[in-house]
Amino acid sequence: MSKELVGALDALEQEKGIKKQVVIEALEAALVSAYKRNYNQAANVDVEFNERKGDIKVYAVKTVVEDVENDQLQVSLQDAVAINRAYEIGDEIKFEVTPKNFGRIAAQTAKQVIMQRVREAERGLVYDEYSQYMDEVVTGEVERQDTRYLYVTLGSGSNTVEAVMASSDQMPNETYKMHDKIKVYVSRVENNPKGPQVFVSRTHPELLKRLFEEEVPEIYDGTVEIVSIAREAGDRAKIAVKSNDPNLDPVGTCVGPRGQRVQSIVNELSGENMDIVEWVDDEAQYVANSLNPAEVVDVVFDSENERACTVVVPDYQLSLAIGKRGQNARLAAKLTGFKIDIKSETEAANLFEDADDQEYVEAGSDVEVDKPDFEKGEDDDQSEK
Repeated sequence: MSKELVGALDALEQEKGIKKQVVIEALEAALVSAYKRNYNQAANVDVEFNERKGDIKVYAVKTVVEDVENDQLQVSLQDAVAINRAYEIGDEIKFEVTPKNFGRIAAQTAKQVIMQRVREAERGLVYDEYSQYMDEVVTGEVERQDTRYLYVTLGSGSNTVEAVMASSDQMPNETYKMHDKIKVYVSRVENNPKGPQVFVSRTHPELLKRLFEEEVPEIYDGTVEIVSIAREAGDRAKIAVKSNDPNLDPVGTCVGPRGQRVQSIVNELSGENMDIVEWVDDEAQYVANSLNPAEVVDVVFDSENERACTVVVPDYQLSLAIGKRGQNARLAAKLTGFKIDIKSETEAANLFEDADDQEYVEAGSDVEVDKPDFEKGEDDDQSEK
């Protein structure tokens, strides 16, 4: 070994940020294993690296005892005192046992240790960098695809990393081709033994939130807030928004002039439809808003389950409120957190009438139960819902 190794360690510290002392400690531990493996020695050995000269020496460490039972691990007090009169029983003495050809083994070991540390440092840098992008949207380039993942290259130049997108994170209405540029959401970063692994998604609801933050300055600065998102990726999504400025319409702000803002997001998500609804404190009104574009006549909450309600809609709007394959009702339930049962006016009138009649029979009292009036035009406020 020579001063070249010392220079390499200095360069490693400056260029890769790997502390020299950390590499030296790893090198010494690796050389101990190499010595035992190559020279069939099970003895207690120690390796010391001279940082100034670049020399490596191997020492057998022996304990001072009265009577020697194992000459590989012990040295007699008489022999120890002959070396230095200060030695006592229980002290440890190092005897140099560096083999003549150990330099070649040391050089190979040093190379392996340094390469390992460089790989670990590079993995650490990638992990640290992309951990900062957690929950953010980045642009990547489609590289390849197999049965498990779509592989997307993030970054540029020499500072790139290969991220993976599982099938569940891919849009069902999209076909990915090599070199396609796509925006992806960094859902998690794992520091695995084989290196950091970055997972990205196109279906995550947070992707939609980040895209709105990019397109709508009022969302980015907090004037308009996204309260909830319900999404069936590639098909349709509902977004509930509220304004922290009483003079600002949150829905109109998100839609933008002539729908430009929301259209940019729809285009980015390959035509995924967007329903933007206003969040309000009144839960009945919020549920009604969530079923947009359907008109809602009334919202009746379940007395036994505070998170369940029956929504009454005009007969001709029942299919619109439920949506294709129940999608509109399903997304509204996800958005609001309520279990929603949708009834037409006719169904609701019959249902509540039967329920009230039954209650009269069972109760047998003079207490009247208010029956909802579903006649059109009776309640202007409810019709406006």
